[in-house]
Amino acid sequence: MKDYKKAIYEGAKAALPSLEPTDIQAADAFCDYCIPCFKFAKVLRKSPAAIASEAAAAVVIDGIGVTALNGYLNFTVEREGLVRDLFDGGIGAYKPLDGKTVCIDYSSVNIAKPFHIGHLMTTVIGGSLYKIYKALGANAVGINHLGDFGTQFGGLISAYRRWGDEKRLDERGLDELLELYVKYHSEAEKDAELAAEAREWSQKIEGGDEYSVGLFKKFKAITLEQAKKVYARLNIEFDSYLGESFYVDKVGGVEQKLIDKDLLKTSDGAKIVELGDDMPPALIRRSDGASLYIARDLAAAYYRKQTYDFDKCLYVVASHQALHFKQLFKVLGLLGERWAEDMVHVSYGMVSVDGMALATRRGNVLYLNDVLSAAVEKAAAIIDERNPELADKARVSESVGVGAVVFDALYDGRLKDKNFSLADALNFDGETGPYVQYTHARCRSVLAKAGYSGAQSIDAALLVDDEAYEVAKLLWDFDDVVYNAALKYEPSFVSRRLVKICQAFNRFYNADRIMCGGDMQTARLALTERVADTLAYGLSLILLDAPERM
Repeated sequence: MKDYKKAIYEGAKAALPSLEPTDIQAADAFCDYCIPCFKFAKVLRKSPAAIASEAAAAVVIDGIGVTALNGYLNFTVEREGLVRDLFDGGIGAYKPLDGKTVCIDYSSVNIAKPFHIGHLMTTVIGGSLYKIYKALGANAVGINHLGDFGTQFGGLISAYRRWGDEKRLDERGLDELLELYVKYHSEAEKDAELAAEAREWSQKIEGGDEYSVGLFKKFKAITLEQAKKVYARLNIEFDSYLGESFYVDKVGGVEQKLIDKDLLKTSDGAKIVELGDDMPPALIRRSDGASLYIARDLAAAYYRKQTYDFDKCLYVVASHQALHFKQLFKVLGLLGERWAEDMVHVSYGMVSVDGMALATRRGNVLYLNDVLSAAVEKAAAIIDERNPELADKARVSESVGVGAVVFDALYDGRLKDKNFSLADALNFDGETGPYVQYTHARCRSVLAKAGYSGAQSIDAALLVDDEAYEVAKLLWDFDDVVYNAALKYEPSFVSRRLVKICQAFNRFYNADRIMCGGDMQTARLALTERVADTLAYGLSLILLDAPERM
């Protein structure tokens, strides 16, 4: 496809000193692209309006009209050329990250705890970025850094021995573990001996005690069995399930690196790394000799660099962990690791339901799988009302219900706090997953009714009216949107563009009769097919299915 931004940059840089490619912005209202001229006023000693007017008279670019308005230099692409360019290019063929390796740490569920709605954001943001990076040609490595180390597991063993039952555990699985977990914390507030008992069992796990390790492995298997069922529903993939426990015996190697750099200090018996006045010290080991979370994360960082030689390593973790990652990256920087600059905390806001944040410890928990099932049930009722004769209704309901939850999570910018509403997520007429899926199904239905199987060529001049061209424009730079989503770690760029494509297509569908015969019909069906294919591709990048019928 023609690179219009590059053409504009090459054509305008002589008229605008210090012009950068990033100065060229996409526009909607008056043109296709624009350059704000305000930054040039100081250098040229002229008003932005005068600069834009003079540049408009001087700049000539083949296939692009140039005008000036209120200090902006505006560029309008010749419509027929853009439409022709659209159909000359393929979908998803842009591979700017070919040869790059990106590690993505996401979801990271805790062993013996339920997969609740608080895990939704890290799981779907990370899972979507995994697919986006792969689509752009990168070698993406999905890592589920399991929370499988700590005194809480000693507490769980203590609770199981006091109140648990093997038969009940086998029958109820994670529900039983959650009840034991909650009961332990409730009782521990009244009985100090329980904490000591938990530490004792934790030490036995770490020491390799056969009984303790056997129980812990059983708890881990139960947790992963349920988690993997949820991952399957969400279209989530991982390449590694190495958790915290894998890195415990590797902390010593990190400590030696710190000693060699004279960075490891002793403070009240604990081992720390001082990070300067801008942040508190990183605690590597407590005074009792136990390693801390950051020590195991340092070991994991070294392991990932040595194993994958990543170009980027992303941590999709809630924003309240910002200090931890600042400390982690700072320690690696002090160790002289230049690749610390390639590590990124992809933070996101908190999730609540009706304004109430979730806290597993108090037993106030909403299982994500239950949320998905409720969404599927509601989707089935809506589909049954809208299309009672629909074949394969159960499969479509699953795709729509689960997709509604995921799309809702990925539609707003990731830093925004999320208050989940099932009713809003399943609105077929709003800016939602069902709306995008339904538009895709509408496109496929039109193509099926027309018996359309593709066209060898179309007349681009037939798709330059306002409604058709708006669709073509939104399809034309979809690869750029996907690339920007990767650069900004923001799947919502894809979600929002899909909604815009659907809105534009539905305006086109209502304004331009598709089944009109002749070359015009062929052109409009070709555009409809391109919409359907782009929607299906885009939906896959944000973990959603694209049903053929709804």
